[in-house]
Amino acid sequence: MSVELKPYQEFALKTLGYEFKDPGVLITAFTHRSYVNEHKKSVDTHNERLEFLGDAVLELAVTRYLFTTYSEPEGILTNWRSALVRTESIGAAATRLGFEPLLRLSKGEKRGSNRARQQILANSFEAVIGAIYLDQGYDKAEEFIASNIISTLPEILETGSWRDGKSYLQEVAQEKDGYTPVYKVLSEEGPDHDKTFTLGVFIGTQLRGKGSGSSKQSAQQKAAEEALKYYDSL
Repeated sequence: MSVELKPYQEFALKTLGYEFKDPGVLITAFTHRSYVNEHKKSVDTHNERLEFLGDAVLELAVTRYLFTTYSEPEGILTNWRSALVRTESIGAAATRLGFEPLLRLSKGEKRGSNRARQQILANSFEAVIGAIYLDQGYDKAEEFIASNIISTLPEILETGSWRDGKSYLQEVAQEKDGYTPVYKVLSEEGPDHDKTFTLGVFIGTQLRGKGSGSSKQSAQQKAAEEALKYYDSL
């Protein structure tokens, strides 16, 4: 076994529980386009096609599980599925599984922002699903998805994180207080390429929640979720 193959074979055996018939496809799943651009003489394949395939397998497996397990209407199941397959969810799964040391990135991407790294991890997770599907078949890919993504559904349902926080807060605030939430930037920190925004959500003149994130949109969502905790406590 080559030095390059060893960590990927060990990952497959220890984390996935089987040996890849074609370990090269697993290495490709961890290879970012930037790495290929930096190593054109020795590497010519990156993970974007596998990501495309894995994304479809992920959505099918999650949809199939929700459809066969729950009787909720289509709108609710769609929201649950969105919560399960969003970038934050699959990026967190990749982190739990120890993907980061296996990523093949250019020197520039290695120094990239946390937000960019989260997206790369999420894309690699989908690419690994694609690699499992090609090498081991749909059932193994579905097992991987069930263990690492679908298994998080109880927590998502318990915390209510499947709801779109901003939309739900608008409904609650208008019903309870007669106001539409207003979001304001409270602070910005960090360089332009890796900023952290802190926003507050005001109901009338009252600050009901604060949230921080790498984008104003994510900070707004977190602020809305904090404001909803206020209403839940009433």
